[in-house]
Amino acid sequence: MFEEFLAFRFKDGKLQPIAHPHIPDFESLLCIERQKEQLRRNTMQFVMSYPANDVLLWGDRGTGKSSLVKSMLGLFGNKGLRLIQVYKAQLEHISDLYEVLRDSKKWFILFFDDLSFEPEEDEYRLLKSLLDGDLEERPQNVLVYATSNRKHIVADREKQGRFPEEDYREVTSLVERFGIRLGFYAFDKSQYLEIVKFYAKKRGIDISDLEEKALLWATERGSFSGRTAYQFIKDLEGLLKLSQTFR
Repeated sequence: MFEEFLAFRFKDGKLQPIAHPHIPDFESLLCIERQKEQLRRNTMQFVMSYPANDVLLWGDRGTGKSSLVKSMLGLFGNKGLRLIQVYKAQLEHISDLYEVLRDSKKWFILFFDDLSFEPEEDEYRLLKSLLDGDLEERPQNVLVYATSNRKHIVADREKQGRFPEEDYREVTSLVERFGIRLGFYAFDKSQYLEIVKFYAKKRGIDISDLEEKALLWATERGSFSGRTAYQFIKDLEGLLKLSQTFR
């Protein structure tokens, strides 16, 4: 199974192959050069059997966190890297997954996408044990990469007096288990337009009012994110092809 497939989903305590994984092009992820290089280097160390860290990618929506993690398959899939998407509801079954992966010659990243917890949820304690502190040793061929819109993953309610100070420290200590923490920040207008122009060139779109249309699209959606740029180009390309069809 690990020879035939690059990506998997761990759901209901079972490992499910993904026949058609989404693997973004690493070079096409713009305006996050520092984050790209750090994740690429850490992943390279991992697949070369060198020491490597768990990674938390946190920050604004639409800035490329999930795409960057998935792009590692394009860089290192032929080196034995495999990506397994894990949902927080499956944390209690991680030990079962370890038994499947431990003796494999492949390298596995457990991918927690858009991860977040409320303070009353106990699953974050399971994740802490998974990262560092569980009695069972984690397989040497397993790392954890997680994305989150929250810097501390767990909602900060300390100021509202919802739980004692010592509980707050326990909650925020979760992120300290990640050896590398990469922040992703909202793009400005020039970065947004750079991404729009890149996608337009890649798809062969050449119109005189590209910037004007792109800015209007972003203004209506209140975001200069890379996701907004990609959605704009898809809409524009579809519109142009439609008009050519009925010309």
